[in-house]
Amino acid sequence: MATGSGKGKTILFGEHFVVYGLPALAAGIASETTAEITRVRSFGWKLVDKRPAMPGYKEKKYEEQKASIDNMLKHLNIDTTKTGFQIDLGGDLVCASGIGASAASCVAIARALNEEYSLGLNDDQINETAYVGEMGYHGTPSGLDNTASTFGGLIWFVRDLSGGSPKFEKLKLGKAANLVIASTGLTASTKVVVGDVKKRKDADSDWFDSISRAYNHLVNDARRALIELNFDKVGMLMNRNHDLLQQLTVSCKELDSLVDIARVNGAIGAKMTGTGRGGNMIALAPDEATMKRVADALKRGGAAGVWMTTFGL
Repeated sequence: MATGSGKGKTILFGEHFVVYGLPALAAGIASETTAEITRVRSFGWKLVDKRPAMPGYKEKKYEEQKASIDNMLKHLNIDTTKTGFQIDLGGDLVCASGIGASAASCVAIARALNEEYSLGLNDDQINETAYVGEMGYHGTPSGLDNTASTFGGLIWFVRDLSGGSPKFEKLKLGKAANLVIASTGLTASTKVVVGDVKKRKDADSDWFDSISRAYNHLVNDARRALIELNFDKVGMLMNRNHDLLQQLTVSCKELDSLVDIARVNGAIGAKMTGTGRGGNMIALAPDEATMKRVADALKRGGAAGVWMTTFGL
């Protein structure tokens, strides 16, 4: 039997702005997916998915997950027509939109395959294999999720608007930061929300340029503050980032309500994360006791799901 693991991820700064070539900061979180591979006498492969999940998530993603695994097997030249195996997925990362669940499973499976078949892959090659797996879910993924899942820490990401490869810079913090993730239970179409922002940008470029300039200063300040472990400043910048996303009209009353609850209960910063108009919010807590208090308040406040984790290492 061989094992592997992959971290979940959250976007700390950069939603929507990254589409237009501005930097984003993502974090590989401590919550992870695990994979165990056991050889069996039958041909092919079988998946046993024991991961915790939001209702309906695994069923909805099953066909994409099959394509993902087949992609990785082909990429690694693993032939299952002679001997097969079973994949058991587990771990404490809850399968939900916006926290890198698909990438975490790809990285975990790639690492388990690497161990089982003695492939000798390094982390860069694991990351490449996971990217191929992500293609089964997303067609042409950005590469951000699998990179955060493989390496953890922080990922500074800049999209190449000319069509070239994006820029990734891997960063590590000196200590872990406490994070609460909460789901609204609502799902919005990324294509529709991104399209709405583009329509407003095209109709009023001065409006968008003003918000973008403010964000560009903010994300560079956030990078410095994170490296310096100045979490109070990081929290303030998260709050400002949420304000900018509200101006882009990508937040919603459900997200704003959860953000307010987190702040009132001790979070030093809180914001929506991901596409918006539903999905998740994140809250930065100064210590474990406050993290638990924020999480409990979000549960009472109607969040569909709440998870406590850390990031930075």
